[in-house]
Amino acid sequence: MAVSNLFIRVATEKDEETVYNMICDLEDKEFDRESFNNVFHTNLAQDRIQYVIAELGGEPVGMGSCHTQFLLHHACVVAEIQEMYVSPQYRSKEIGKALVEKLIDFAKSKNALQIEVTSNNVRESAHRFYEKEGFKKSHVKLVMYF
Repeated sequence: MAVSNLFIRVATEKDEETVYNMICDLEDKEFDRESFNNVFHTNLAQDRIQYVIAELGGEPVGMGSCHTQFLLHHACVVAEIQEMYVSPQYRSKEIGKALVEKLIDFAKSKNALQIEVTSNNVRESAHRFYEKEGFKKSHVKLVMYF
């Protein structure tokens, strides 16, 4: 069931608190606020990165981000959804779908030829969502922490 009064807009510095809270909820941890703010503001200033906010009745209910970059192994611009969050009570209402569409529009505006998303193995419902939206499982991501 889609919501009719959904509005998706580009995030600004004023959305810092909203984005912080959503990312902390997404990752189920509290991030160092100063470090988070530094990354958020640095990324907002980048033309190749966009954050978007989904609102219902002026209240934020979701967010997403897309980063674009030139990759040699594709010989083109590739976009990647870095973060995506919809408040639990608003899931299954096509808000995620609308966020993905807005991020795809941004990717295309940067001449990206594809868009990728990485999702933690435990987020099986997110995997189903992305597959429903047309994403294909084609890679394995390996991570080393330091």
